[in-house]
Amino acid sequence: MQSLPLVSIVTPSFNQAAFLEQTLRSVLEQDYPNIEYWVIDGGSTDNSVEVIKQYAPRLAGWVSEKDKGQADGINKGFAKATGEIIGWLNSDDLYYPGAVAGAVEAFRLHPEASFVFSDVESIDEHGNAFNLMRYGDWKLPDLMTFHIIGQPGVFMRRAVLEQAGYLDLSYNYLLDVQLWLRMAAIADPIYVPGTVWAAARIHSDAKNVAHAQKFGAEASRLAKWLCEDKRFYPLSAKLFNKIWAGAHRLNAFYLVEAGQFKPALRSYAKMLRLAPSTSKGTFKRMGYAMLGALGVQRIRQRYTNWRLKHYQKRQGKFEKHA
Repeated sequence: MQSLPLVSIVTPSFNQAAFLEQTLRSVLEQDYPNIEYWVIDGGSTDNSVEVIKQYAPRLAGWVSEKDKGQADGINKGFAKATGEIIGWLNSDDLYYPGAVAGAVEAFRLHPEASFVFSDVESIDEHGNAFNLMRYGDWKLPDLMTFHIIGQPGVFMRRAVLEQAGYLDLSYNYLLDVQLWLRMAAIADPIYVPGTVWAAARIHSDAKNVAHAQKFGAEASRLAKWLCEDKRFYPLSAKLFNKIWAGAHRLNAFYLVEAGQFKPALRSYAKMLRLAPSTSKGTFKRMGYAMLGALGVQRIRQRYTNWRLKHYQKRQGKFEKHA
């Protein structure tokens, strides 16, 4: 009987004690029997280390020391990982039951894949689900035009990760996007439709909320890199307008999250000038930005409440995943 492949999970952690235990348990309570789990703490000053120590006997290992940022911590974990398959789960996110087994099965069916990924659910600080981020059968051209995959729903083939290289420490916000691009340039990723392996927690201290306005600068830098790096040529020349339109669309998305509606509308306008086809799926959000720019009061909370009610009605209660 063929042995089950070892799966390494890496969790970077820094001052997320409020959520860390839930994250640890979501990994340790997986039903897949061959997991090694590394927790890399960046020298937290809250009680994160105490939480980690509670679970230390069930971990492959852990450290708590100052690092050069999130990417550096994750790379330390990648270097320690010995599994054939690697997952990266931040300390405020969760795996759902069966996630690791599902990823292993996806790799069994697609041994050529660089990485496999599922849809990802958005949850708030209390664990309530309010959105499902649906993806598609996206390959390199899609990723180059800023079709963004939720990082906690990704599992990587270690051999391809090693070939592509670890995270670039100079990226702070789109570090995962840049890594997926380098891996997809080596071999196609595989999307597993109709599955939700993980939840991404959206809260006030999360980077995509606390630093939403900074994502655009990295999107522009990433677009420039795509157009200059030889690994992506000649595809980058063919997709030039769509690459930059995608960068503007991403910038607009996060500007809306930050409540910067007028700058968001300017980014949407640039997107439309470059490649109108990239506007698919953004019209509701553009309308929201227009209303915000006009000063309609309480629109952010109304939009958030509407999205939560709509999602719960369509998807059912969060507890269905328990």
